[in-house]
Amino acid sequence: MPLSDDLSIGIDFGTSNTVVALADRNGHVEALTFEHGGERLKVYVTALCFWDERHGNGLRTEVEGGPWAIEQFLDGLHAHRFIQSFKTFAASATFKETRIFRERYAFEDLLSAFLRTLVRHGGARLDWGARNVVIGRPVQFAGYNPDDGLAMQRYRTAFSRLGAEQARYVYEPVGAAFFYARQLDHDATVLVADFGGGTSDFSVMRFARQGGVLRADPLGHAGIGIAGDAFDYRVVDKVVSPRLGKGGLYRSMGKILSIPNHYYANLARWNHLAMMKGSGDLKELRELARVAVEPEPLEKFIDIIEYDLGFALYRAVSSAKVALSNQEETTFRFRGESVDVEAKITRADFESWIAEDVERIAGTVDEALSTAGVRPEEIERVFLTGGTSFVPAIRRLFVDRFGETRLTSADQFESIAYGLALIGQTDRPERWAVMN
Repeated sequence: MPLSDDLSIGIDFGTSNTVVALADRNGHVEALTFEHGGERLKVYVTALCFWDERHGNGLRTEVEGGPWAIEQFLDGLHAHRFIQSFKTFAASATFKETRIFRERYAFEDLLSAFLRTLVRHGGARLDWGARNVVIGRPVQFAGYNPDDGLAMQRYRTAFSRLGAEQARYVYEPVGAAFFYARQLDHDATVLVADFGGGTSDFSVMRFARQGGVLRADPLGHAGIGIAGDAFDYRVVDKVVSPRLGKGGLYRSMGKILSIPNHYYANLARWNHLAMMKGSGDLKELRELARVAVEPEPLEKFIDIIEYDLGFALYRAVSSAKVALSNQEETTFRFRGESVDVEAKITRADFESWIAEDVERIAGTVDEALSTAGVRPEEIERVFLTGGTSFVPAIRRLFVDRFGETRLTSADQFESIAYGLALIGQTDRPERWAVMN
């Protein structure tokens, strides 16, 4: 697709992955691709790697994003900071900044740094001066007591730094709905379920064709800050943390005390684990290890932070989840430095760990239907997108409410960005923008 002022751009900035799509006035839409390692990638991993390089007589901090960040991290040629899942901090008032070498980075600094790497590798086709730039956002941001207004202020600041001051922000499941609606040849009421890394978002949409033109009406939305990363949390909490000192004891002032659990809560959240090296947690854990009744498990925990093993742990947990979506049990394996964790996990175990999360997701689906004033039997199609939609317990949730025949799905990564770009080509894209 040639570069043109007639193009619209859709950006799905995700917790785990980011996708950019371009659409023209004829409704043709495609993903922006990135050349890396001899491959053309449509998905840009939402990750950052910072490292120091010597220039002249001083040091300069360099930064990479996406697959280049992972490559730089795995090469390990320099002292570095690897950061992933940082979208989860967007709505957190308690997250002010993190120190990376000699500089402090607020959330908007991390996001704009990430976007600059994306632009650098995306080439001239990613033109912020395009006719319409449409950016996805969750119905509800992730985190405890998320501040929606703060998150959108941070988004606007970061995207404006790159020239996208006039961008419109649209709910992510609405973008997915527009992508799906291209398949419809008749009027339909559709529930779109978008499962990301940090949030699960639901929209009820009514689609109708009038004179060959697709008309869409939003009926209701709901979202919750529980998704793939929350399921990861359960695996780490149940399988990994007990082997790294969770529930252990330490000596202080002649007393035997329990090791505080908040360190393990941070270990099990990818965004927090990525920040532990730059906070006071690492120093505190070293002090605890010196007075621990059993210091070895804590020393292994320290190695995970000190040697940046969070990404390897993330991949091990993701592999286990994928395996449990296809089989009844799997062996979880994670090795690095002094850490060696191997444990059998059954699907029944996993489903018992995430049962409360699934129940809350189910309640959010019911909330979306209630807000829309629509009964389950009035939903003609349910469109599922996102990797977590393949988790059997999640799939059953929708089968039980709507029946197997009404469920459909598409590419787990690209559908939202495609739909956002298509919204940019509608006669009134501002109609879909969230005003806050």
